[in-house]
Order: sequence, then C-alpha cells, then structure tokens
Amino acid sequence: MINPEILSLDDKTINIRFPEKPSGDIRYRLKSNGFSWSPEHTSWFATSTPRTQSVAKSLFAKLPLDKIIEGDCIELMRQMPAESVDLVVTDPPYLVNYKDRFGRSILNDNDDHWVSPAFSQLYRLLKPNSFCVSFCGWTSIDIFLRASKQAGFRTVGQLIWQKDYASSSFYISVHHEQAIVLAKGTPAKPGNPLKSVLPWSYTGNKLHPTQKHVDVISPLIDTFSSHGETVLDPFCGSGTTAVAAHELERHYIGIEKDPEFAETARQRLSG
Repeated sequence: MINPEILSLDDKTINIRFPEKPSGDIRYRLKSNGFSWSPEHTSWFATSTPRTQSVAKSLFAKLPLDKIIEGDCIELMRQMPAESVDLVVTDPPYLVNYKDRFGRSILNDNDDHWVSPAFSQLYRLLKPNSFCVSFCGWTSIDIFLRASKQAGFRTVGQLIWQKDYASSSFYISVHHEQAIVLAKGTPAKPGNPLKSVLPWSYTGNKLHPTQKHVDVISPLIDTFSSHGETVLDPFCGSGTTAVAAHELERHYIGIEKDPEFAETARQRLSG
C-alpha cells in the first residue's frame, strides 16, 4: 500500500498527499466520503467531520490482528485498510427482535439499517478472490442477498445445518440453521468442498443468546482459508469464530458492539 502523508488533520480541515497515484479503491473512498482533489497542492482535502477523519485514519491503519474490539463494526471497519482480510465468517442479527428464554436480546436485531453498509465494508476489506460466509434467518435472507449483491458479492452457495430440535414453530417447525456463501471475484475451488447439508452441534447458548458451536464454525474456516491467513467476524458475539480461527492457526479480528459479550470473547481467548 502507498504510504500517504497527512498535511493537516485538525478540527477544520484534512489534507492528505500521496507519494504516487493511489489505487482506484482509495480514490473512490476519498471521493465518495467528501474528499476533493487539489491539483494546486497535489493533495486530497476535506472538511473535518467524524466520517472524513475515520477515512483518513484508515489510510494509516494497521489491522488489529488477534484482538476482540468493542464498538460499532461499520465505523471500525471503515478504519481498516482495504483488501486486507482473507475470509469473513460471521453470524449477524437475524432481524427478528429475538429474545431467549432468559430475556436476553441482541443489539440491532430490530431493523436492517446496518445491513447494506456492513456488507459494503466487508467487500472492501476482503482481498480479491476470497469468501464471506454469513449466517442469516430465512425470514430475512432476501435482505442479506440484496445487500451482498449491491456490495459486489456473488452468491455461490448455501449451507444448511440440520437440528434435532425446533428453534421456532408456527406454520412449520423450523429444524435448521442456514448461511449464504459469498464470493468476491473468482476464488479457487476448495480442495475438499463442504457438503451443503451439515450436522449441527448445540452449545446451550450459555455465553450468548444465539451462540454457535466451534464445531460448526471450524469447517468453514478450514475450507475457505489457509494457515496464517486473517479471518474477520464483525458480529463476533461471544467470540466463537475467533476461537475457531485461533485453534486452526489463523489470525482473527472480532468486533462486538455489546460490551458484555465482547468481554466474554476476550476471556475465551485469554486462556
């Protein structure tokens, strides 16, 4: 990546110069977030706002490898360098306003305002020819598919986990979980492709209302990434994706907005 030079970054203006012409992705991010090109000063400039400051800082950011970060994943992903992640495996809110038998709920599970900007950032962060695997509920799969397509992903598969128990029952008794497999570019075919229907392992949801088992997540990481690569989970909950990545000798980045679950994830990875 080209190392830019900050000429000014204060409460009023931001001015950034590059030693050579930046990539198309960087130019697009600057222009779409309020920056303008100044031929006179051979630099990009913008009025200082939280958004433009975040974009500017991302140009200098290093990946927070092997960390669980607390905060809004969209804003935090904006601060990460483009094309720096090898795989995304994530379990975002299903948009169903879920509450478990203990009354526990999940942040941002009541509307879809975050779905499109989140997938846009995931696409930007992923390296070319890589995968994103995202769990989603069947009632909102159209929202996730639309957002992923708008971001630039291709849908290349669907995974189903068959459950012995019903997660809900109304017109039908729901005995499965599902995830969509998305591709950025044209990734190589895995050496041992996963079956589209897989066995389910139950956690008891002791650490999180919708906690996934490591045995469910590990095959995804093992299939779609290699040793030493970086796996991102922007909705990491109690940290299962990070735990699985660590056990499989990958780097992990976990982002979680709920402070309690973020701390649970850190504790799981501190041992």
